[in-house]
Amino acid sequence: MTTIARLGIDTSKSLFQLHGVDEREEVVLRKQVRRGQLLALVDKLAPTEIGIEACGASHYWARQLQGLGHTVVLLPPQHVKPYAGHNKNDKIDAEAICEAMSRPRLRERLVPVKSAEQSAAQMLLGTRDRLLQRRTQLSNIIRGHAAEFGQITPKGLAHIKPLLERIAADPAVPALARELFVTLGEEFAALAPRIAQLDKKLKAFQRSNELCRRLVEVPTVGPVIASSMVVKISHPAAFRSGRQCAAWLGLTPKDHSTAGKMRHGGITRAGDEALRAALVSGATAYIQQVKRGRTRPSPWLAGLLKRKPEKLAAVALANKTARIAWKLMVSGERYDRARAEAREGLGAAQGGGSAPSPSLHPYAADRGVSAMTAA
Repeated sequence: MTTIARLGIDTSKSLFQLHGVDEREEVVLRKQVRRGQLLALVDKLAPTEIGIEACGASHYWARQLQGLGHTVVLLPPQHVKPYAGHNKNDKIDAEAICEAMSRPRLRERLVPVKSAEQSAAQMLLGTRDRLLQRRTQLSNIIRGHAAEFGQITPKGLAHIKPLLERIAADPAVPALARELFVTLGEEFAALAPRIAQLDKKLKAFQRSNELCRRLVEVPTVGPVIASSMVVKISHPAAFRSGRQCAAWLGLTPKDHSTAGKMRHGGITRAGDEALRAALVSGATAYIQQVKRGRTRPSPWLAGLLKRKPEKLAAVALANKTARIAWKLMVSGERYDRARAEAREGLGAAQGGGSAPSPSLHPYAADRGVSAMTAA
């Protein structure tokens, strides 16, 4: 059989379309197989490079194909789409995947293959998020319905139980409504122990992972952020710098520059929304503790809070946290707060209170966060 240089596979639930080319870019394989036939067919091929879109079950198939001796790359679907043209079918999609694999720039945007353990940890994070969202939905539903019967309560989960008790004791509320409130209340109450159980599993995962234990030493980073970064940034060395990692998370400003004029907008909000939101939430909580005098801010953060609004400072702090975490992930070092603050203080003294320069900051791989704070 002719040697295949690249093989693109368009996956689905039951049918798989294969498109392979040789070193001269001539098509040597174009075939559709069923799910049970895929591994047997690919096992007969000489070791080659296989491309799959990063979608449902892609990590499973990547692990299976790697086990057969092939090199597997996962491509972001949004970067494959331009090669598919206007029409869409399985053959065109497989050909587009095979074509996109050959582009050098796309090599910088490949999705790392997750292990089965990482997929399980990501499932834990996703399940916990879904239960938290459902609890918030139920609390809002109960409040909304209660307002229709003249019962209102302040925000906060702790006020839901007293609200339900007041409704149950209010004779003005129809019997049917009281029964429905009981149903909603039972579902709301059942979520708390389930979420607590998942929190224990998450903390156990964080304590069992050496990298997670190092990441939680960084200010603003807790078990959720540390576990999310370990699971979702499974190959940190793929980023050339901390800034590139922060840009992937969507924490860097949009660039609208032209004709030599620099114009920066708000953050791009690209990348993983859940991880970015967790980083910003952690930074916001840390700033609240600083305002209440419960923790001492670094010289950089103290100066930033004097010059910028709190929300912007939180995003800048999240940006910086992502860079620090990236450096710890690729270097194997531990976070040294005293060393970081000493160098930040030296940078502020030399720069008149501006962000520390790259040569002074112990964890920044390139320039500091001045662009972010100016956005």
